[in-house]
Amino acid sequence: MQRRRVGKLPEEVSLLGFGCMRLPTLSTGEIDEEQAINIIRYAVDHGVNYLDTAYGYHQGKSEALVGKAIQNGYREKVNIATKLPVWLLESSEDCARLFNEQLDRLGVDQVDFYLLHALNRDHWHRSKKFQALEFLTEAKESGRVRYVGFSFHDDLAVFKEIVNGYSWDFCQIQFNYMDEHYQAGVEGLQYAAAQGLGVIIMEPLRGGRLVRNVPEEIQNLFSNGPQGRTPAEWALRWVANHPEVSLILSGMGNLAEVQENIRVLGEALPQSLSADELAIVEQAKDFYQQRVKILCTDCKYCLPCPQNVAIPQIFSIYNNASIYDSFRNDKWQYEALQEKAQDGAQCVACGQCESVCPQNLKIIETLEMAHRAFE
Repeated sequence: MQRRRVGKLPEEVSLLGFGCMRLPTLSTGEIDEEQAINIIRYAVDHGVNYLDTAYGYHQGKSEALVGKAIQNGYREKVNIATKLPVWLLESSEDCARLFNEQLDRLGVDQVDFYLLHALNRDHWHRSKKFQALEFLTEAKESGRVRYVGFSFHDDLAVFKEIVNGYSWDFCQIQFNYMDEHYQAGVEGLQYAAAQGLGVIIMEPLRGGRLVRNVPEEIQNLFSNGPQGRTPAEWALRWVANHPEVSLILSGMGNLAEVQENIRVLGEALPQSLSADELAIVEQAKDFYQQRVKILCTDCKYCLPCPQNVAIPQIFSIYNNASIYDSFRNDKWQYEALQEKAQDGAQCVACGQCESVCPQNLKIIETLEMAHRAFE
């Protein structure tokens, strides 16, 4: 597995990091622990040395699962990354309380990479109000945390303000060929790297949107290109092509995904894509941009909705119908939500979803549009 330096740090990490946000699940929705542990350990055995989790992933169960996966000698082989849920802070004491709970869940006494989670303008101000930055400094000085950073969902101006607002070791941004100029984007990537920060990439496949239900036109474009690469390989290689990228997180739910990502990122070198290859990706981007209605990543931060509206599911149905021009064929999926009173008509425009959406999407307006499209 290829390794890259994390900014100015004396630390090399595998280019592929295991994102523990989308682990395999049972029919009940609970994590399939046996399968999850098996694929995590397979990844580690094949060179992956970075596991990324967070306080709230899998309804608060992801950290404990990672704790089980790193038993039996695996802790010494990996870097553990987890995140402080800034939105839960009500006092400065909450920082230590939540962190100690995370240590207990993970079964460790030190976190390698610790992040303030999902910073935007409001969360950044909240972090300062409740002294999260002072907590990071103390945790690092005491040895309970090795490196400190933040994950980010807002615009470029806010990103630069945060980068300049503390002595960070690294940051984590959303970056893929559809989001080259969205949120921090490529300018933010280059800005952070120029300041000496390591840059961790999340959503390289845009929450799986770039590899699931791929339109025939894009399938043909990719398969007829060099070496007949898959949509996942094209997307990962595009991100890896940027030399400022330290590590690429991928939420992998089965062994086949792990194996493909290990293969691809084991050989995807920076600045290795030709002009012709980059042009192919641009063609795919243009096609998607013309058809996608809303750039939802299915992160589920908008849930639970007080009215039980199935927001990400509605957007998935709406986007897929738009991409394939299949509103009539897909209407049954929306009707199934109507039968359970989870459709867009249940929205009362309270705005709770929009206040927490990392993508700053116009959720209320788009729910109305989706509902009209399937009437």
